[in-house]
Amino acid sequence: MIIKPSNRIADVQSYYFARKLKEIAVLQDNGRKIINLGIGSPDLPPAPEVLDELQKASMEPDVNRYQSYRGLPALRQAFAEWYDRKFQVTLDPLTEVLPLIGSKEGIVHISMSFINEGDKVLIPNPGYPAYATATQLAGGIPISYDLQEKNHWLPDLIKLADQDLTNVKMMWLNYPNMPTGARATKDFFQQLISFAREHSILLCHDNPYAFILNENYLSLLSIPGAKDVALELNSLSKCFNMAGWRVGALLGAETYLNEVMKFKSNMDSGMYKGIQLAAIKALQLSDEWYIELNKTYQERRVLVWKMMDALSCTYNDQAGGLFVWGKLPKTMKSEGFVDRLLKETGVFIAPGFIFGSGGSDYIRIALCSPLKTLQNALDLIIEWKNKG
Repeated sequence: MIIKPSNRIADVQSYYFARKLKEIAVLQDNGRKIINLGIGSPDLPPAPEVLDELQKASMEPDVNRYQSYRGLPALRQAFAEWYDRKFQVTLDPLTEVLPLIGSKEGIVHISMSFINEGDKVLIPNPGYPAYATATQLAGGIPISYDLQEKNHWLPDLIKLADQDLTNVKMMWLNYPNMPTGARATKDFFQQLISFAREHSILLCHDNPYAFILNENYLSLLSIPGAKDVALELNSLSKCFNMAGWRVGALLGAETYLNEVMKFKSNMDSGMYKGIQLAAIKALQLSDEWYIELNKTYQERRVLVWKMMDALSCTYNDQAGGLFVWGKLPKTMKSEGFVDRLLKETGVFIAPGFIFGSGGSDYIRIALCSPLKTLQNALDLIIEWKNKG
């Protein structure tokens, strides 16, 4: 390399899973069979009518042209109707819905749009690593706040309010929570809105797991006054098995979305029209889709619970989401345990430490593999444990 990388990238590490997948690929190239239960990438297909719509749309004469940065009006309308139907949230599709090329890009877009050098951002610990990384890329300072099992993985807002919140500009959160599977309540969200208003903090709620093993759908935007202090991200990746399609949306007040649009329009282009039309079809699916999807995940979760039992982990069988979050026995730490499990059994699971220091005693297993694969992993784990 003949030049030095930028300062903004100097302290940013490659995403853990990117590094680990490279390691796993080397093992597989050397003939090792690996069962990957670490990543939440849905293996199930999208609905047949969604696939049919993509195929049909791809034959339209204008489908390959550049598209609007704001997405098709019909897609914005579909997102607004979905939020009205599922969350009882009223959104203006013209001004309060911004389709994204996956919601992960929205994390960076929001950060770049609102964070100045030296601004502080509250980051959940444990939590999705991208929140802290996006903050660093924007020149902000990540300030972690603890999520603890004894508090149902909800932040202690009274404790937070007692801290020095000078220069704190934003707060990231997501419920149903990743990695813990914890759910929030309307009462908590109401307290959160009051906290944000009192301290002039923009809330950024990441909500992609609302429909996975969770019957009480809840949006932060359903709370009166939320649009004044909050944005919400959502995605078709998990609930419609469209992770590789990269379809998400940012929802919130026009004034906030207009600022994000300034950044977005300089960083990417509009989403492929065929995918937008297929996404509309997904957003219009009946409740039967969610019911059948969750039946599959319920069956898989039983086997993952058995893995947790075999590994002597404790877990909450009432948690939702696409993962099971388990606490290791007191003598174990997640990083060394996961590396040893991979080496000795060929089963890869996610170590909790990658989600922050608050996850160092935990592991996470994804529900994104067929029953046969999960059973094979369970058999390998039981055999390994029996060997001592």
